Amino acid sequence: MPEAIIILRFLNLYYGSFHALKDVNVALSRQRITALIGPSGCGKSTLLRVLNRMNDLIDGVSITGQVLIEGQDIYHKGTNLIQLRKKVGMVFQRPNPFPLSIYDNIVYGPRLHGRPSRAELEAILVRSLKAVHMWDEVKDRLQSPALSLTEEQQQRLCIARLLAVEPEILLMDEPCSALDPLATLQLEELMRELIKDYTIIIVTHNMQQAARVSDDTGFMLLGELVEFAPTPQVFTRPSDRRTDDYISGKYG
Repeated sequence: MPEAIIILRFLNLYYGSFHALKDVNVALSRQRITALIGPSGCGKSTLLRVLNRMNDLIDGVSITGQVLIEGQDIYHKGTNLIQLRKKVGMVFQRPNPFPLSIYDNIVYGPRLHGRPSRAELEAILVRSLKAVHMWDEVKDRLQSPALSLTEEQQQRLCIARLLAVEPEILLMDEPCSALDPLATLQLEELMRELIKDYTIIIVTHNMQQAARVSDDTGFMLLGELVEFAPTPQVFTRPSDRRTDDYISGKYG
């Protein structure tokens, strides 16, 4: 197996007294796509948000166990959250471009994290938009509002906005849920290209998507990570009956 970039050890998360994640132990490999599947409310998105501490924004959340990213426990009290969220970026269910121009969306992060020169910003802009195959589409209208783009373009723009700050890990919470089937396939193709340079963890309710796009799959149920294995194994010869029942459509 490739080198692990994320390791979770006996991770438990509580919303007040509700036990949302239960003793999650897993290692996620570098430059692979990991899909988290399972019925609604099973803890997939909660687990995703653990990885860049987005759950910190919710009142009453408490966590035990360890979350190691490249060997560093991100829940150590000395963790720099700005640097963490630069390293571990997130794409949400619906595109959320800033109500600014295409140009300003891309350069917002680099400006926030430093004061690059105009030439550096231009280089970042071109690199980021080319990475998501948008440069040729928008190079002549960079000052146009980002909200004038199609939903699929807006989602790619949001990914480019993350890439502009040079993350290592991309978290994607149902990134295709607002897209039509053709746009979904285009975004999946983009994900497969991006793992040349990034590690991707995706939450999806679409099992066909998980089977198509991911290298590894974790099945979650009632806050437990029931099974985690290479995707072909999970979908063709799962080791747990509950996984088989879910994939075969007996519930969920």
